[in-house]
Amino acid sequence: MNEVIKTLTQHRSYRKYENKRVPNEMLHAILDSAQAAPSWINGQHVTVIVVEDPKRKEKLAELCGNQKHINEAPVFLVFCMDFHRTELSANLENSTFGAADQSDLLLVGATDAGIALANAITAAESLGLGTVPIGGIRRNAPEVIEFLQLPKYVVPISGLCIGFPAEDPGVKPRLPKEAYVHNETYHNDQTDALKEYNEVFKKYLQERGSEQANWTNRVANFYKQPYYPSIGPVLQKQGFHAKDLKE
Repeated sequence: MNEVIKTLTQHRSYRKYENKRVPNEMLHAILDSAQAAPSWINGQHVTVIVVEDPKRKEKLAELCGNQKHINEAPVFLVFCMDFHRTELSANLENSTFGAADQSDLLLVGATDAGIALANAITAAESLGLGTVPIGGIRRNAPEVIEFLQLPKYVVPISGLCIGFPAEDPGVKPRLPKEAYVHNETYHNDQTDALKEYNEVFKKYLQERGSEQANWTNRVANFYKQPYYPSIGPVLQKQGFHAKDLKE
């Protein structure tokens, strides 16, 4: 197995970090790797905001739901889908940004940000650093947008803590391959695979002295009700109206 695949398949989320700064050359390599990610039409619809100031990280930790690992990590990156440059390009060409009203734009922006995020994670881990993505950056999206001074057509998608790991949390077991990989067409009946995975996941938690809930229980409880109700209004305020969904 080559080192790239080994790094990818041994991914784990680190939430405890040493009190040690990330050297600039490492950070630049991570950012270069993120920027090298592919994007729809080479539109490069991603902006990464680097936050290292302790006070600003503290505020973002609060806005993300009091996640203390944001405070502990020496570097916190915020990956944003960015169509502000798209609007600027349209203005430079005396054109219009008519696609701003399409729902597909949201898929494009989130996908491009996710690909860049994955590149950053792999680059960081290849350098011996630990990471954990922070979806909670959307928890209080209006306040985050104001705090980071994001203009119209820019929305935070995910944060990313980066630092030197203080402990190894281990690799979480994944779903059975037959649930994740489908040949030729989608396979609807995955109940047996989920039940099998519940037992594997429960054992994983027991070995770490964690809660005894299984995987489907966790997922069902999380998605029982809307979790970030401000996102719809935030998207509209930032210029994304998805008018084709209203037809």
